[in-house]
Amino acid sequence: MQEDKLYEYAVIRLVPKVEREEFFNIGLVMFSKKEKYIRIEFSICPKKFELMHSKMDFEDIQQNLESFEKVANGTKDGGEIAKLDIPERFRWLTAVRSSVVQTSRPHPGKTKDLDGTFERLFNELVK
Repeated sequence: MQEDKLYEYAVIRLVPKVEREEFFNIGLVMFSKKEKYIRIEFSICPKKFELMHSKMDFEDIQQNLESFEKVANGTKDGGEIAKLDIPERFRWLTAVRSSVVQTSRPHPGKTKDLDGTFERLFNELVK
């Protein structure tokens, strides 16, 4: 019988005007320390982006998210933070920040299927 795996996840949010604290969900990052698992995915709907009446550049946001992805995945071109171990990278990604790309506070859970749970959460919270 498969054992439950502990995980944490945070929703990635786009906050066009930080001072207004309005946001919409654009991605998800999830990790499991014991399983040495980290996964990140994002999707920005261009129409929703336009509705926020922001002066942000879509390509700038896309590049920012790609940097998040490089850190999460620990790629060589992800900088010094990407060299850290998975829990430290997750903590850096989910640290409280005052920027246009933020994350929710981390939420814990248990599952037998990390990828299946990631897909379910992504579909429920982002799409």
